[in-house]
Amino acid sequence: MPLAMAFSPDSARVVALLSGHREQSLQVVDPTSRRVTQTLVQPAAFLGLAFSRDGRTLYASGGSQDVVYRYTWEGDSAALSDSIRLDPKGSVGLGIRYPSGMAISPDGRWLYVAENLADSLAVVDLSAGRVVQRLATGRYPYGVVAGPDGRVYVSAWGGSWLATFAPHTAGLEAGPRVPVGRHPSALVLNTRGTRLFVARASFDRIAVVDTRRGAVIGELNDGAAKGPPEGATPNGLALSRDNRRLYVAEADNNATAVFELSAATADAPGTEGRDALLGRVPVEWYPTAVLADGNTLLVLNGKGRGTGPNPRRRQPGKKAEPDERSYTLGQTSGSLTTVSLPTGRGLDALSRRVARAEGWDRTRARPTYPPFTHVIYVIKENRTYDQMFGDMSAGDGDTSLVYFPRDVSPNHHALAERFGLFDRFFVNAEVSADGHDWSTAAYAPDYVEKTVPSLYSDRGRTYDYEGENRDTIPDDDVNEPGTGYLWDSAARAGVTIRNYGEFAIRDRSGRWTATKAPLAANTSPDFPGWDLETTDQKRVDAWLGEFRRFVAADTMPALTFLRLPNDHTAGAKAGAPTPRAYVADNDLALGRVIDALSHSPFWNNTVVFVLEDDAQ
Repeated sequence: MPLAMAFSPDSARVVALLSGHREQSLQVVDPTSRRVTQTLVQPAAFLGLAFSRDGRTLYASGGSQDVVYRYTWEGDSAALSDSIRLDPKGSVGLGIRYPSGMAISPDGRWLYVAENLADSLAVVDLSAGRVVQRLATGRYPYGVVAGPDGRVYVSAWGGSWLATFAPHTAGLEAGPRVPVGRHPSALVLNTRGTRLFVARASFDRIAVVDTRRGAVIGELNDGAAKGPPEGATPNGLALSRDNRRLYVAEADNNATAVFELSAATADAPGTEGRDALLGRVPVEWYPTAVLADGNTLLVLNGKGRGTGPNPRRRQPGKKAEPDERSYTLGQTSGSLTTVSLPTGRGLDALSRRVARAEGWDRTRARPTYPPFTHVIYVIKENRTYDQMFGDMSAGDGDTSLVYFPRDVSPNHHALAERFGLFDRFFVNAEVSADGHDWSTAAYAPDYVEKTVPSLYSDRGRTYDYEGENRDTIPDDDVNEPGTGYLWDSAARAGVTIRNYGEFAIRDRSGRWTATKAPLAANTSPDFPGWDLETTDQKRVDAWLGEFRRFVAADTMPALTFLRLPNDHTAGAKAGAPTPRAYVADNDLALGRVIDALSHSPFWNNTVVFVLEDDAQ
């Protein structure tokens, strides 16, 4: 997944940083031919890129390696000259610093490196090649920019402010924090250094900061007029040369937005205009960065053209051939889109293409409410349609991909035959980390999208999802969607809930609680969350104990979350049940839930949804 790109000072080359599940690297692109001229493979990479002032040296984040790689140019190619080690003993988290965004001081003496897992900014003396100072930033520092006056600004991905620093004889000194709202990520500074634009990725807003006052003076709304309340995900920013246009990479709109800026917002004397979203330019899947080159936009797309058939994947009964492209996260490749900037009717036409692709121009059906007063939402793990139902002739399945036929999953098959076979139902997620966000929030923040490839390829990081950050429950979750989760919506609407296993962890006493406040008070302490050593039968036993009390009291919560995870299986892990045994356990558990419900007074006014969180 490409995350960042940078122009050399003479605009002779563009460098993109790739931080995906497969090879992580830098790619050098000729901006004229739009061809990759060189690939520089790294053990790890994450976000940070910075050219020296003369363009002869490039600095790149080494991610989990806790280094900054230094490349030098000889002619048209670059070579690794050395690496600058950061202190490997991080003050927070797993003991690694994880360099992310970076910037060079105006005089070229210092390199400022955000340490994403150490919550700090490292000041590197480039002549000495070592860290000489470290300053606190706030949680999960992300972007870094340095102004022409030497001031440095760092976005706290897991906070709600910018950390600011002023130049000092020995490096930097901390300045006041600037509140900008939750989840600040990408930054771009105008030429004069007087306006700083801050993307708030999970909130569809771009904060505008007056750097002289150290305060937000306005906000640009990146949401679509007829779109959802959340979901544009602005996460890459660029300004035109005259600072009068702002370009925004919208990850979940698969587009780049074009904003006109007023004189006050741009701080550009003589500017005529107003703050307005002029339109959108369609690109490919999940754009993460944007650069403006005169009348041309360059846009990095994190997932390119997406996925398709996967013939490399292991087939039932056949020997597995190692191929990193066969795994879910290995199937996507990033891309670079170049667009000649349209104006007027041309931009209007492109904006309509984006609206059609996103479904914003569809006529909305008038909501009707079925006669259900209870919902049971069963969330399971990782199975595909063909693995479970490819043997059902009524659906469009592939029998060659069936792993768990009717004799393993009789209840699933019976329910599909009696209530509906959804052979055209798709989930958005790639793995469980984003799967439980999509399943409970209908949205995956940019944090999970950008960190999962490194986590799942063993390049450091912790499982900072399902309400945990660095194996603790934080006050401000770096991965929480802007509008919250389904249980937050239920709480706002006064809908009663009960949770069995979703976003659940063990407390010190060994009982189960939830990582989110609205869930914690409504979570069964006896129902195990994620744990493949516990059978789904034990989970259903715990659910049945409470359900029988609901029947006796003739009342039941309106919304129930019920996690049955054992169809995940443990693969071929030694000593674990076989995959067929896991799925059979899961199938029986689901059957027992439906059996109990169908023999209760709640049966006629209850709807049950059964969902796989992802289909890896």
